[in-house]
Parts: sequence; C-alpha cells; structure tokens
Amino acid sequence: MFGNEIENPDQPEISSMGKYSIKELERLSGIKAHTIRIWEKRYNIIEPERTDTNIRFYSDDDLKKIINVSVLNSHGIKISKIVGLSPEELNVQVDKLSEVKNKAEIPIDQLVVAMLDLDEEHFEEILAKYVKKYGFEKTVTGIIYPFLEKIGVLWLTGSVTPAHEHFITNLIRQKLISTIAALPLPPKNSHRAILFLPEGETHELGLLFHHYIVRHSGFRTYYLGQSLPHEELKKIYETHRPQIIITSLTATPAHDKLEAYLKLLSSDFSRSTILASGWLLRNTAFKIPKNIRVFDKASELPDLLKSYK
Repeated sequence: MFGNEIENPDQPEISSMGKYSIKELERLSGIKAHTIRIWEKRYNIIEPERTDTNIRFYSDDDLKKIINVSVLNSHGIKISKIVGLSPEELNVQVDKLSEVKNKAEIPIDQLVVAMLDLDEEHFEEILAKYVKKYGFEKTVTGIIYPFLEKIGVLWLTGSVTPAHEHFITNLIRQKLISTIAALPLPPKNSHRAILFLPEGETHELGLLFHHYIVRHSGFRTYYLGQSLPHEELKKIYETHRPQIIITSLTATPAHDKLEAYLKLLSSDFSRSTILASGWLLRNTAFKIPKNIRVFDKASELPDLLKSYK
C-alpha cells in the first residue's frame, strides 16, 4: 500500500473529524467492541457522547486513549492498572514499552496517535528513533508501509479524514525527499534511471521510496515526479538514454486503456527495461510486454537492479 498511498480511487465520503463509532474504535485499536463496552461500564475508561438522534460516538481523545490502552494491555499490563493512568502517563508508558519491545505494532500505533493529534514533532521523534535503531529502509518497509496499510483501511472505512491523510502523507513525503537529498550523487558514468508517474497519476510516495532505493544502489537518477505527459518523458529519455525506467500505476490509466499504455511504453522505450508497480497492475489478464517487469513490493527492487551493477 505504501507504494500507492491510499490507493483506491473510489473512496467513500468521510465522516467528520472527532466522531467515531465503536466499530471504528475496534478497527483502529484492535480491541473488540464488546470489550470496549465492558471497560466503559466497569472502569469508565472512556465515555461516549450522543448525537441528537441518540447515536453513540467517540471523540479523538477517546480514540487516542483506547489505542494506548490497547498497546499496554496487549503487552501484559492489566486493565485495572491502566485505568488509573492519565493520558500523559499512558503516552509515557507506551514510549517505555517501545524501548524494550521490538514489535512493529507499537510504533505503528504511536504513529496513528501522532496523526490524530496532527503532532509533527511526535511523528518525527518516533521515526527518528526507529531509523536510528533499524536504518531507513527497514523503518520504511517494517513500520511506515504497514502504518499506511492501516491508514488505507481506515480511509476506505471512513475512519480517518482527508486532513489526517494529507497531514501524514506530506510528512512522510518530506522525510523521503530530505533523505534522498542527503545521499551522494553517483558519478555521471553510472547506470541511469528515470522515475516518473504518468499524466493524471499523483500517488507519489511509493515512487519517492523507489527513488531512494535506486539512488542508494548507485544509479544516476532523473526523478520526474507525478503527472508527466508522455511526450515530455520521451524528450528526457532521448537526452539521457537510461537503462531503466521506473513507474507506478495506481489510478491512471483507466483499466480499459492499461494494456495499450503498457504497449506504448514498451514500444517507445524499447532500449530500456521498464520496472512497473501499482494497484492497476495486480491480476492483469493480458500478457505484459517483454521489456516490462512488474513488481509488487519495494523490497523486490534491489534484486531487480543487481543485473545492472
């Protein structure tokens, strides 16, 4: 999912920020709705409000609290001990737990809380800690990927708002760009790669991570970004003659035009290998042209690049 951000173009209308059903709390926290209701009655751990039509709903604060409670409870801390902690103490306990446990679920839940708070500092602190511990690539594949998978599910179910989604994807985009900029520029005689998204395609996070991998692998890269007209791509191609072209197809082109578009890429850039990923390429019913290699995960990309070293 990270390769495509929140990838389904047919997303439902989103509920307003700060109003969550108990089922949405269940999806976010992993705690069954039945258990949440028991905790409400027995411990008064959260207290739902009601709409004018008497429908129960929960606030952002309720959601953040139940996520932190879930993290602590799932790691052996009894609910009877958790209920006495303030929101600040809950955060401290989750941070301490993340220091001694290596499970990815903890930072993922921490990132969800930072997203709900629109807390850039906390988000950056969490990422910096895990980049230092595991390195950048493992942090992306082991934490950011599954985090965005979770956010994608929540987006499709209407559990997060466009504000949440834009906030978090922009922070991750900035992180990727700054990390790429810090890499040394390979020599001009290195193998060359062009990275682009076709016209109308704006799901850029995955391509940015691919850019990091390709540059880190020693390629001279030409990153052309999102929504690039085909004729412009041809001009750059003729100037730089790359060995590899990398793209991702999530929302563009339309399904009935996908086969023709791949044939166009194959024909116009026949001297290069085209590495393509994205939601549109899953379970294709037609034959992929010979010089196009489809890959599903960014973790596959380093092996695909090895033959050019």
